[in-house]
Amino acid sequence: MATAVMPKVFKNYINGEWVEARSGKAIENRNPADSNELVGMFPASSAEDANAAIDAAANAFEKWRLTPAPKRGEILYRAAEILTERKEDFAQDMTREMGKVLAETRGDVQEAIDMTYLMAGEGRRQFGQTTPSELPNKFAMSVRTPVGVNGFITPWNFPMAIPSWKIMPALICGNTVVIKPAEDTPLSTYNLIHVLAEAGLPPGVLNIVSGKGTVVGKAILESKGTQLISFTGSTEVGRIISEACAPTFKKCHLEMGGKNIIIVMDDANLDLAVDGAIWGGFGTSGQRCTAASRVAVQKKVYGEFVTKFAERAKALRVGNGLNAATDMGPCINEQQLKTVMSYVEIGKNEGAKLAAGGHRLQDGDMARGWFHEPTIFSDCDAKMRICQEEIFGPVVSVIPFDTLDDALAIANGVQYGLSAAIYTRNVNNAFRAQRDLQTGIVYVNAPTIGAETHLPFGGIKNTGNGHRESGEAALDFYSEWKTIYIDYSDRLQRAQIDNAD
Repeated sequence: MATAVMPKVFKNYINGEWVEARSGKAIENRNPADSNELVGMFPASSAEDANAAIDAAANAFEKWRLTPAPKRGEILYRAAEILTERKEDFAQDMTREMGKVLAETRGDVQEAIDMTYLMAGEGRRQFGQTTPSELPNKFAMSVRTPVGVNGFITPWNFPMAIPSWKIMPALICGNTVVIKPAEDTPLSTYNLIHVLAEAGLPPGVLNIVSGKGTVVGKAILESKGTQLISFTGSTEVGRIISEACAPTFKKCHLEMGGKNIIIVMDDANLDLAVDGAIWGGFGTSGQRCTAASRVAVQKKVYGEFVTKFAERAKALRVGNGLNAATDMGPCINEQQLKTVMSYVEIGKNEGAKLAAGGHRLQDGDMARGWFHEPTIFSDCDAKMRICQEEIFGPVVSVIPFDTLDDALAIANGVQYGLSAAIYTRNVNNAFRAQRDLQTGIVYVNAPTIGAETHLPFGGIKNTGNGHRESGEAALDFYSEWKTIYIDYSDRLQRAQIDNAD
């Protein structure tokens, strides 16, 4: 007789201790490729749990902000070393809880490694300005100072990379943190927290509280104890967060939706463009804010491109991401699968031509998971809903166009502005596109995904609210500028008055 294996039970991390949620309740974390597999049980925390974590972060802030930044960097460096050692284990965990293939989860962990090393170095590079004063015997400079307690609400599609984008610059600037991971993928964020604790973060500096966004996220957002909020998720939820932060002028960073495009000119390397469209559209099962869910192709090569693109999509092997032969994994959960299926019906009803895919996959073992075929609609009109709304799944719309001006109008004719790409051998067209595309990120002869940690990441319009993640730009959000004047003239000097002559 088989004996049931008890699931691993996780706790919150508050003030340097692993503690149970006050409710005693838990949330199941299941494998989206096999819903029979229970990855773990995570706390269904309450507002009281979140407030306890915020109090711990507030109490730890004074000592942490006074810790020299290079010393904070040494802790991050140790964390990066541990992450490197455990990369494969963490990638396996992430594939089990999130579904994307191992090559991609390894990349997710590597992004966390890269960000941690980068921000460790920023412990010795938080440069300000020194500049001559307009008055004699006076010195002027600026320095960065931390904001306070930071509250983070993170998504399920990059469950270690995106938390690292927020946590590492926050910590190196001297802030303390409370993070609520996505309900679907808490394990990878927990793995990151374990590493940072092991690396030597003092108690209270970093806290994790698992639970529902409507409970834990709401408490973090509304608490008077948090001075900064960073959120990655949908534009609809981002708008709610922005409105909640506004009355108290709480510092707020929003990274939201995208409806990204690849433009293929008739002089492009067509096979390379197809490679980019496959990776951009179906990497992570299309569940990326930077996914290339639209491809605009110049009419001269449109037919050839669609044929090649559809053939490649049909050849993709869909299945469990732990299988080395798998090209694309499942949707994250049943609700997301239903959303994808509903948009397929919308596309059909709008008159788009189904060039590949279009169906749920549920033969054999796939019946236990949330799998959908890589799906391509051709002959699309740019105003169709499938070309305007973020689907967040393996569905790509292909749109024909005449001129580069037409392509730019199509690209810019959406509410989002995150990422865009153009495939062309014409340097003039490449430079026009990078100038005129209304997005925060532009790629030339590469797909819309592939951001590197040392450069700013983020978008415009309904994609973001002006702040950026990654690179030096992240320091600008997680710190405040303080300008300092030191007058050693031993007399009163009045700027703009005593220097008037």
